[in-house]
Order: sequence, then structure tokens, then C-alpha cells
Amino acid sequence: MPELNQYGQLVNDPVPDWHGAGVLTRTPLTGVWCALEPLDAGRHAADLFDAYALGDDSDWTWLASVQPESVEATARWVEDKVGDAALVPYAVIDLRSGHAVGLVCYMAIERMAGSVEIGHVTWSRKMKNSTIGTEAVWLLLKNAFETGYRRVEWKCDSMNVASRKAAERLGFVWEGRLRQKLVRKGRNRDSDMLSIIDGEWPQRDAELRAWLAAENFDGEGRQVKRLEEFRESL
Repeated sequence: MPELNQYGQLVNDPVPDWHGAGVLTRTPLTGVWCALEPLDAGRHAADLFDAYALGDDSDWTWLASVQPESVEATARWVEDKVGDAALVPYAVIDLRSGHAVGLVCYMAIERMAGSVEIGHVTWSRKMKNSTIGTEAVWLLLKNAFETGYRRVEWKCDSMNVASRKAAERLGFVWEGRLRQKLVRKGRNRDSDMLSIIDGEWPQRDAELRAWLAAENFDGEGRQVKRLEEFRESL
């Protein structure tokens, strides 16, 4: 709780013995429906090109990148992320097929602040209406909080309503809009900021685990209860 210091000023909660969060390493994270493998052009570029080819340019409107036009272009795009020391990049592997179906990264990693962002979220249409996207984000959240981070962020273009709603469904809390944050593809971008903090994580973790449980899906793979229903009942 906030308290008065010796000068009569209101100060915020103490964080005892804080020495920063741990290092987020490029190590695999495995779930039931998907796995996150450290991104590698040789292993993942062909799969990712095939997965993204199921969509069109509309899937890339709010992203910094454009849809790769070949396996070689996909490999160069992947290699840029692999070579960026500021990122921890992952390929999302569908465990049913063994193929990469999307890409995601940790970014904006601030160990001493205990803050990290889930970004470069590039899902393919092979992930549409599946459990994979939800489990992939849960794996990243779980790993970040277990590594000592106090805050996990999600930022998206203010025009990308689907991204903001997806984050809110997962339990991210809308914090505000950063006006004229970027110029992207020749257009202004206002960025919406959302986050989950460590005090909220146990409840969010319980909700996500309950939704992802095998018994929450019927024989056709359809959800029995929506994630929002677990938020209301747990």
C-alpha cells in the first residue's frame, strides 16, 4: 500500500529485495497444442511461407513487415529477427502437424524494470479458430512471470481492433493510447497499450489453464466454455 515517507510525501509500494528479472533465453517452450521453438530460418522459413500464403496482404496491414513473396524472402525476414539481439524470437509449432504456423517474439525487454513485451505477433490463417494462439501467449506469459518479470505488455495499432480485443480476451488490461507513437508504412500509428502485471497473473493463469484443458473441448475440437466464462466463475 502507498505510505507517507519521512517528509510527509505519499510514495508507492516498496518492492523488497528487487534486483531485476532474469534473462529470457532462446529456449523451447512446450504446451499441449503447440510448442514455441527458437526461430531458425533453416527449420522454419518454408513452413512459415506456406502458412502465410493461405492469407493475403490484409493480414499484414498493421504489421511493420509485408507478406513474404517466396521462401527465400521469408528466410531473410526470419534471419533479421534471429540476428536481432534485442529479441527472443519463436516459431509457433502446431504439435498435430509438426509444422511452424506463426511467429512471435519477446521484445522491449527491460530486466531492471521487470518489464517485457509480447510483440512481432504474426499468426497465419492456420491458427485461426484454434487453441494455438491462446496457448502460445500463455506459454510466453508463464515463462516471463516465472523468470521474475513484473509486467508483460501488449501494444497494437489503435486501428487494429481485433488485436486489442484478442489481448483483452486473454486478460490484458487496456491502459491507454500513445498518440503518434510511430510512422508505419507511410501512415501515422497511434499505439494502444495493454498489460498484465504479476499480481494479476495467478488469476489469469488459472483462467487460461481451465480454458486450455482437454475437457473444455468436444470431439470436434470446439470449446465447451468461453474463456470469459472462466473469468467470471474462477
